Amino acid sequence: MDLGLKGRTVIVTGATGGIGRHIARGFAAEGADVVVTYLHARDEADRLVRDLDGRGLAVRYALGEPGAATALVEAATARTGRVDVLVNNAVVWGMGAPDDERPFEEEPGDAWRTVLRANIEGALDLTRAVAPVMRRHRWGRIVHVSSVAAVNGMAGGEYYVAAKSALHGFSRSSAYSLGRAGDILSNVAMPGLTRTDRNGAIVDAAGAQIAAHTPLGRLLDAAEVANAVVYLGSAANTGITGQAIAVSGGA
Repeated sequence: MDLGLKGRTVIVTGATGGIGRHIARGFAAEGADVVVTYLHARDEADRLVRDLDGRGLAVRYALGEPGAATALVEAATARTGRVDVLVNNAVVWGMGAPDDERPFEEEPGDAWRTVLRANIEGALDLTRAVAPVMRRHRWGRIVHVSSVAAVNGMAGGEYYVAAKSALHGFSRSSAYSLGRAGDILSNVAMPGLTRTDRNGAIVDAAGAQIAAHTPLGRLLDAAEVANAVVYLGSAANTGITGQAIAVSGGA
């Protein structure tokens, strides 16, 4: 299937992470120019760009940092003159250990507010920055990477889950205004616990139990999640918008 991505410009935030890296590679394999962002891992971002055979550009981006969204979009448009696809994949973690016995109300105010503001305001700020570009071209795809925890809940992740849940409402609502401005679609992809090369300890601790409750009886890997994100961000997707889609093996 031709996904209609050849010559498109794609921004993938948090592209040095396990899922983000596969998302970037997936878009590049379809002929897109991919702007990959990193926070600290410049070397990893540079290696990823080399892997994309000249179809990549690495840009430092701090989720929620004032001015970061505008600078990122300017870097992308300076290279190709457009932004066709935005994948909001970067994340700021908060409390996150399922076995953390500390009550969520004891999380310091500066810590949980950072999680909320970075994850909500950062994603919205970047979406606001790309929206005028997409409206001008009357074409665009936005995919917010969330988590099935936004539906199922997760002890120890109250503020992270609250932030991801907010993206669902924003994506659903913005799908209406963007869709009326052209062929512009907005969706949420919700991975479950996903095998990557960085989360081996979590998978070892909880993977078998979670996998047992999926119809497939296994966890997805990062490439499988990336395939779904690439499809949602492609021209082959002509009518899926305003949706939050679980990419979790059915969990």
